[in-house]
Amino acid sequence: MGTYLYAITATGHPLRLSGLDGVGDPAAQLRTVRTKDLCAVVSDAPPELRAKRRDVAAHQGVQECLLADGAALPMRFGLVGTDDAQVTAVLEQDRDSYLRRLAEVDGCREYHLKVARDEDDLLREIMRESAEVRRLNDRTRQNPGAYDDRMALGELISQEVQVRQERDRSDIVARLAPAAVRAADAEATKSHFLSVSFLVEREKATAFSEAVHEEAGQRGDTYTFSLHGPLPPYSFV
Repeated sequence: MGTYLYAITATGHPLRLSGLDGVGDPAAQLRTVRTKDLCAVVSDAPPELRAKRRDVAAHQGVQECLLADGAALPMRFGLVGTDDAQVTAVLEQDRDSYLRRLAEVDGCREYHLKVARDEDDLLREIMRESAEVRRLNDRTRQNPGAYDDRMALGELISQEVQVRQERDRSDIVARLAPAAVRAADAEATKSHFLSVSFLVEREKATAFSEAVHEEAGQRGDTYTFSLHGPLPPYSFV
């Protein structure tokens, strides 16, 4: 059957699980697997586990309740151990690492930031600042059959885009980092050149949101900032 994992806490956590449902249909009963210093909140794993809305909501609901009462390391949806004994062995084996993580995320939540930039605005900037791009662009317009020049122009623009996006990524993260405990890069998407998670202390959440708003305002309408949170600190577990 397997053991389904929701989160890891220290043994001193209140662990108020009464009234909470686990994943599965019917809902699995929550229980704990304990060592001297750590506790894993678990249940029996359902025979067929899928990311259905009800199960995802149950998974997140357990984590939200735990985080409301203290530090917890939220596990990703769908994490299943062989049995309780294996979970116990992992808690004992990685005890020091889990305790360090718990200390780090205590009193913190995750905020995920995505940033996009208008492509036309970026291309105009490249055209304005790169003499070589302007030269190749003029040559291809005058001679549409110049295949080598078109290839060179495309490669150069691609390089310039990467350089500017990397510069923007570094600048934005550097400006926001002082308002956070840590930052963790996520994989960028086709539409967003920056995707990063910040671990933020709860009492500094307003200051962090204001810092993001200020950064967005300084960059203008050609940049789109999307901030999501507070979230369980998945990226820092």
